Amino acid sequence: MNFPRIFSLLICLFISNELLAQQSDSAYVREHYTKIERQIPMRDGVKLFTSIYIPKDQSKKYPFLINRTPYTVAPYGEDKYKLSLGNFPAMMREGFIFVYQDVRGRWMSEGTFADIRPQVTGKKSKTAIDESTDTYDTIDWLVKNIKGNNGNAGIYGISYPGFYSTTSLPNAHPALKAVSPQAPVTDWFVGDDFHHRGTLFLMDAFSFMSNFGVPRPKPITPDKGPKGFKFPIQDNYRFYLEARSVKNLKDRYFADSIKFWNDLFKHPDLDTFWKARLITPHLTNVKPAVMVVGGFFDAEDAYGTFATYKAIEKQNPKANNILVAGPWFHGGWVRSDGSYLGDINFGKTTSIDYQQQYELPFFKHYLKGEGDFNPAEANIFVTGSNEWKKFSTWPPQETETKNLYLHPNGKLAFEKVGRTDSWDEYVSDPNNPVPYQDGVQARRTREYMIDDQRFASRRPDVKTYQTDVLTEDITLTGPVLANLVVSTTGTDADYVVKLIDVYPEDAPNPVPNPKNLIMGGYEMLVRGEIMRGKYRNSFEKPEPFVPGAITKVNYPLPDVAHTFKKGHKIMIQIQNSWFPLADRNPQKFMDIYQAEPGDFQKATHKIYHDTFNSSFITVSVLK
Repeated sequence: MNFPRIFSLLICLFISNELLAQQSDSAYVREHYTKIERQIPMRDGVKLFTSIYIPKDQSKKYPFLINRTPYTVAPYGEDKYKLSLGNFPAMMREGFIFVYQDVRGRWMSEGTFADIRPQVTGKKSKTAIDESTDTYDTIDWLVKNIKGNNGNAGIYGISYPGFYSTTSLPNAHPALKAVSPQAPVTDWFVGDDFHHRGTLFLMDAFSFMSNFGVPRPKPITPDKGPKGFKFPIQDNYRFYLEARSVKNLKDRYFADSIKFWNDLFKHPDLDTFWKARLITPHLTNVKPAVMVVGGFFDAEDAYGTFATYKAIEKQNPKANNILVAGPWFHGGWVRSDGSYLGDINFGKTTSIDYQQQYELPFFKHYLKGEGDFNPAEANIFVTGSNEWKKFSTWPPQETETKNLYLHPNGKLAFEKVGRTDSWDEYVSDPNNPVPYQDGVQARRTREYMIDDQRFASRRPDVKTYQTDVLTEDITLTGPVLANLVVSTTGTDADYVVKLIDVYPEDAPNPVPNPKNLIMGGYEMLVRGEIMRGKYRNSFEKPEPFVPGAITKVNYPLPDVAHTFKKGHKIMIQIQNSWFPLADRNPQKFMDIYQAEPGDFQKATHKIYHDTFNSSFITVSVLK
């Protein structure tokens, strides 16, 4: 049987069906909705461009479903319609007044754009605006000026629009009844998009801002907007390495044209610039129902999902606030059927489950007063066992905290080491950094979040530790904490910790198998995170390492929900670079944005694992 040919035919059939579905949805939009465009005035006089799709059936009233975006509400023109409305076709067919708005300073809206615009507290004038006031003013205008509405509004959005969903919550308009921040941009220094634990996420920052960050002197449509950056080298590892420093990259391609890139250089540490852009402290007195949604394998904003949910929960104990998290890439809950990611199959269409059981019922219940919606507090898809679990809290209460200790000779165990003077020693060279993924890639892939790590295990500058074969299933839910005891000959260092599921040697290959995968011994990345060592005690006040001194580096990884099956192994990998996902550390204490190529130096690292200096990973094991 010709499996590659069958696979190709299936792909062609899938694409054909997708095109037919888009054509069908486009026809449905025209047949069932009337489109109007308005410039909605804000309290300071600035007008925001808004596309409004109103159901033609006026036999009943409809709620508003709003999406505020910096990514354009195109197509422009009242005779030009979107292919589909809402996050997925069932939302469009359910019937809402769909509202799409270019946020202040983007595309056809007036005003000046600000990245993750800071909140203004104690507003005393009409010029004291933020995204919360723009949302309030938009809803107020819609309720008063669009006929046939039922007085209720909901807001949803993925990624940056997820941030604008979150900003609708402080001092929310009374008509706002339901909000769903999905993979919301939340903290651009500690965990989302451009920084992880103070480390610049180089590929994402450069590729995104090379287009998004281009200034817009006046309202424009996408056809007149900036074009995507053309990479002169298609191998992303080579492109960023041959630039030789972040400073060179800026000087060569941006100069001073990209404001946000300049801001990165001006604010290397966590200062008031970054703190002002943190929305979570303002999430108090939350009144609308909230459903925070995200993916465990979201390469952009996995951090923001859990940080937003936890902030609302902590600061609003009585708020109607729930969490839904699944095995998805960025937006995968509506951009795929959720049955697989990369090489891993989840055994069910998790995205369809989500759409039918959570998002559509959520908005129907709170905006239309229809249907029962009684979800758990935390609705979580656990990979490995591949099943939905419902918890009364997140993280779950039904867990036991355990430590996975690093041992000599690459062993990993729940028991502490019983010997002294034990460590692993190796050299890290920032001019030969550990790649984040195997093979040659032109752009950063989303699949790296779940990819096979065998390529990294083969490098001498990646230390690997693994348990014996598991004799029973072990499910980890919630936080993962890295507790490292290290030393370095340099004065700074990055630390990458990866939690990995090692498949048994007799694991079957997929059928069909067009990529010729060997699943026996597969090392599936469950969670990885990086920490810039100089921020180990404070993001505000970086500290150098004392060369050769034994030092603790403790930091959290984003939450997990994964079952390590009987017959598998749990693996931990530790390394000092993750390139070009993260920028290189010169391994000397300095402002890395000012580093010259000659500043990048080799360093010898030690990871300690003995009775008095134990390195371990703290996990929460589901009972």
